[in-house]
Amino acid sequence: MIVDCAIYRDGHRTQGPEDLSDALAEARAAHGFVWIGLHEPSGYEFDHVTEEFGLHPLAVEDALKAHQRPKLEVYDDSLFLVLKPVVYEPRSDAVSTGEVMLFLGDSFVVTVRHGEGSPLSAVRRRLEQEPEMLGKGPTSVLYAIADAVVDHYVDVATELQTDLEELEAEVFSPDGGGSRHTASRIYTFKRQILEFRRATGPLVLPVSRLAGVGAFGGAVPFVNDKARPFFRDVSDHLTRVNESVEGLDRLVSDILSAHLAQMSVRQNDDMRKISAWAAMAAIPTMIAGIYGMNFDHMPELRWVWSYPALIGLMAALEVGVYRLFKRRGWL
Repeated sequence: MIVDCAIYRDGHRTQGPEDLSDALAEARAAHGFVWIGLHEPSGYEFDHVTEEFGLHPLAVEDALKAHQRPKLEVYDDSLFLVLKPVVYEPRSDAVSTGEVMLFLGDSFVVTVRHGEGSPLSAVRRRLEQEPEMLGKGPTSVLYAIADAVVDHYVDVATELQTDLEELEAEVFSPDGGGSRHTASRIYTFKRQILEFRRATGPLVLPVSRLAGVGAFGGAVPFVNDKARPFFRDVSDHLTRVNESVEGLDRLVSDILSAHLAQMSVRQNDDMRKISAWAAMAAIPTMIAGIYGMNFDHMPELRWVWSYPALIGLMAALEVGVYRLFKRRGWL
């Protein structure tokens, strides 16, 4: 469905026409641009937009099917950028991603949103309060959306860092590290990090192209060259986010290794205790077994003090073995 459609002239909004066929012509006549926002459009709804704005069929297919990696594609009449906004759910400590696709032309911007993780409404309101920036044309919309998405990455990375510190405290606590649910929590957290990396990692190359840095840092059609410093700022933030995500991933792996090592140590301690008690139980069992064989020629059976002597021997041996195991830390 079409969420919003407006024509911007000199940075100020004018209501877009109901007929999309007139929107682009009116925007060009006013030396402005038209911005159309769509949310999970159907093929029928998008066909009209495709026809009016001359969008490339391959990019249209990606925009309809979604589930794309972040990327930047340049076609003859438009630019196609895919972003993956990230949403953090504090209650479930879960990371989910949406998708935002942008078609950028000389006088139009078409944004397609999939999922709930999108800052587009807030970006549009903020831009409309900054007419000087909005007056720079479609490039300002491209920058504002990319900047909003990447800035939210920073917030999510901070939340994940807080969760990791809590998980780390639980693993290294005297009792929490032995919980059977701890390994599951660590693995789930690692999956959240992986989901986050899928959104941030592939975006490095597209942002570098827009910023004009790196091996592919040439001029990008439909993007104002004067906007490169702004995209470099986005690139710096994205680099910081990726470094933070890599650090989180390494720490989670280290915490998982530490947890498994703790579990192994605890199991070894338990096995030593079991072995020590089994050894202590074996002493009276052995003595009782010998004297329970009922042989005729066993002189001790006829001694008056044989019973208390054997009980005393058993007790002495038990005390000696217990002190030995206690001194070695087995008990």
